[in-house]
Amino acid sequence: MDEKAVQSLLLENKEILNVTGVEGVDNFNDEAVVLLTNKGKLTIKGERLNISKLNVDEGKLIVKGEINSLVFSEYEGQREKVSLIKKLFK
Repeated sequence: MDEKAVQSLLLENKEILNVTGVEGVDNFNDEAVVLLTNKGKLTIKGERLNISKLNVDEGKLIVKGEINSLVFSEYEGQREKVSLIKKLFK
């Protein structure tokens, strides 16, 4: 399996989140970080959040702060890729 296609989340003590499979950062502030990942959009909510490490080439990111929630959803680019693939294999 392609290492970039793997998605992992490791949350340590609700304070440090290691994410792999990151394709980019949509936006961020001290209360929310919105990532584009190979599995969809990931919204991280909390307090005093900051991105301590980002390497898009390796697809890795570390967020530090008080992490309260992680929510996945689809994003436009992902939905378009899926529907194109579905159309090809119909």
